[in-house]
Amino acid sequence: MSQPTSGADHLPAAATASNARILSSAANGISEFIVANGADPGVVLRAAGIDERIVRTDRGSLDLRRYCEMIELAARVTKNDDFGLQFGRDFSPERLGLIGEIVLASPTLGASLENLARFFPYHQQNTATAFRRSGGLWRLEFRILDGRILQGRHYAEMTMAMYLNVIRSCLGPAWTADEVHFEHPCPGGIATHRSVFNAPVYFSMATNALVFRDGQLATSMPGGNPARMRDLCQALTLLTGSTGTLSLTDQVTGEIRSRLPSGYPHIEDVAEALQMTRWTLQRRLADHGRVFSDLVETTRQRLAELHLGQAHMPIREIADILGYSELSAFSRACVRWFAAPPSRVREGLLRTQAP
Repeated sequence: MSQPTSGADHLPAAATASNARILSSAANGISEFIVANGADPGVVLRAAGIDERIVRTDRGSLDLRRYCEMIELAARVTKNDDFGLQFGRDFSPERLGLIGEIVLASPTLGASLENLARFFPYHQQNTATAFRRSGGLWRLEFRILDGRILQGRHYAEMTMAMYLNVIRSCLGPAWTADEVHFEHPCPGGIATHRSVFNAPVYFSMATNALVFRDGQLATSMPGGNPARMRDLCQALTLLTGSTGTLSLTDQVTGEIRSRLPSGYPHIEDVAEALQMTRWTLQRRLADHGRVFSDLVETTRQRLAELHLGQAHMPIREIADILGYSELSAFSRACVRWFAAPPSRVREGLLRTQAP
């Protein structure tokens, strides 16, 4: 058997402006699912700035930020707190367009997951993907690199459920991972997560991932066709042309965001992730009129406002997620940002959300 190797992350090169697309096949059936949840898809799509005709084509593309916003809006409009997870649960690989055809035409499960990690950034740009071994377990990972996209819970849950379906298309519906990881904080309830994944689910992690043992990676894919797979891989790369463009500022902000739950992000770690020295990163940020510490501050502020608007999240947990070792430090930051302590900021946010 040809086992997958270390599956390196796929990172688009830094650019002066960010631009990322996702193939419209990722929205296959979204209008019907919104209707099934009691809402008008036209309202959701218009609010997200998406033409409904595009989501009904397989070879079109959508702006990635608007696509993620559409999934979050759909969850709010339908009042279904598991919208993304349920949509992904019912989304078979056949409906994913070219990337779905590639994974299904791969000769073995291992090759399928290698191809998923390798070519997913062409299906969805500005995304880091990996299929790699760590600590005796395999990890199938993805995270959006664009630091401007903060509200990605429903999209991440949808995508991880889709990834699960790729493996189950080979090993059957009873297959389960050993662990499931999500970048976002724990939502108010996780009964559906437990039902869908049938595995321990962890939140506020460094990346989104399925973690599992490798005993069945040599299993043949039911529709394996290596010649067709190669043609499809070429078609996908020709269709999209690249893995997207990402400005240095947005890429640094994305790295900051992913590191916050582990504490204050150090510039040395971010520079290493971007394959440059600390001094080079500082100089390049200065060329754009930016300072690393200010980007950390801005990212924390934006996330604080987002999380404080979630009534189920304890303020102490929010402080931890934002990398504060002391609640008092987070409280002082809120006063600096919003001229009010966290509890009062939350009260105001919840009032504006009330129907």
